[in-house]
Amino acid sequence: MNNVDLTQIKAVAFDIDGTLYRAWRFNLRIAPYFLFHSFFFLKYGLVRNIMHRTAATSEFTKIQAAHMAKKLNCSPEEAEERLEKIIYKGLEKYFVNIKPCDGALDFIHKLKDKGYKLGLLSDFPPEQKGEIWGVRELCDVVLGSEEAGALKPDPTPFRKLAEEFNLPPEQILYVGNNHKYDIQGAHNAGMKTAWLILPHSGWIGKKSKIADFTFWHYNQLSNWFFNDQTNKSD
Repeated sequence: MNNVDLTQIKAVAFDIDGTLYRAWRFNLRIAPYFLFHSFFFLKYGLVRNIMHRTAATSEFTKIQAAHMAKKLNCSPEEAEERLEKIIYKGLEKYFVNIKPCDGALDFIHKLKDKGYKLGLLSDFPPEQKGEIWGVRELCDVVLGSEEAGALKPDPTPFRKLAEEFNLPPEQILYVGNNHKYDIQGAHNAGMKTAWLILPHSGWIGKKSKIADFTFWHYNQLSNWFFNDQTNKSD
């Protein structure tokens, strides 16, 4: 844990997938769907790895489709249609009624009650997840990194998030579960960061060298965030 003055934080933003809900819950749900479309998902994974390394561009959708077309040996138009059908629309139903992380909603509502700005920044379109347990309507900013033109850890979506908040990056805390994409990306953009890990990793003392806080239950994050400020204001 780094020494950080949380009294300077004016906004808290969250990744969605694997951060507001545990990824293993979702993976269990989609297992049959994944197996049915396994070839497509494997190729899609390769393409997303490429897109994570691709510089920001207003042609994100077309470039992603072009890469998929090469992997699938089809036209870019067909690849784009299959991406929409299998990934963007096809996965929507699996988010319905998925359970959020324990304590996540309580923490978010407490932030809202205390007057903090709230945001969501995901590598996948946030609208794919519906209302996200009512969190969406509480947010001041809801952003998909694809619409910003680049996937995390590129600084572009994080800078866009700060711009939408109308705040400097150092006044934003970003909460995520993927160290390479969420934590490294937000840190490099100048934001404070909180890294959500799996409980068993926390029990053996796993921590990040760059995240300002490492946690495995949202009650820990809430206690750190609010108690630390109370102590510094005394």
